Amino acid sequence: MSTTQQRFMRRGVTKIYFLDTIAAATNIPTRVELTGGTDLSGAVADISGWSLANSPIDTPDLGSTLTTSIPGEDKADSSTLTFYEDQLSEKIETLLTKDVVGFVVILRKGDIQNTPPSKSMDIFPVRVASRAPSYSTSSDPAKFVVTFSISGEPLLDQAVPAAS
Repeated sequence: MSTTQQRFMRRGVTKIYFLDTIAAATNIPTRVELTGGTDLSGAVADISGWSLANSPIDTPDLGSTLTTSIPGEDKADSSTLTFYEDQLSEKIETLLTKDVVGFVVILRKGDIQNTPPSKSMDIFPVRVASRAPSYSTSSDPAKFVVTFSISGEPLLDQAVPAAS
C-alpha cells in the first residue's frame, strides 16, 4: 500500500509561541490564549531539544542470557531556543529572563485550522534556566541562547485550536 505525503520543511511553516499562562487545568491553550501569546517564530535562529526520551530499565532473569527491558522514566531533553538579537529592542530578552515560567507552544505543521483539527501542537510547561549572549568575532549575526527547564509533563500531538 502506497501513502501519498505532502512533505514540507519546518522553516517558514513551524510556529513557536510563548504563553505566560494557560487557564485550563489541561494546559491546552484556547485560540485566544495562543494568539495573545508572543510569536517567537521570526526571531528564532536555531532550536534544540523539545523532545522526550525514555530510560529503559533492564530486567534480566536466570531463564535467558538475553537482558530484556521495560519502559522506565521519561525525561525531557535539554531544550534551547537561539534568537537573533535586535539592536533596537529588548522585547524577547525582557520576556525570557531567568526564572520566568510559562509555556512554549510549538505548532509543528504551522497554524493549520483544518476540520478535523491538525494534531500537531506540542505544549511544554517551562521555566527559563538561563539566557546568555553568543559572542563571535566572525561575520555572524548577533544571537543569544535561552535554555529552558521543562517543568511539567509536556502535552504532545494536541489539536491546533480553531479560530473563534
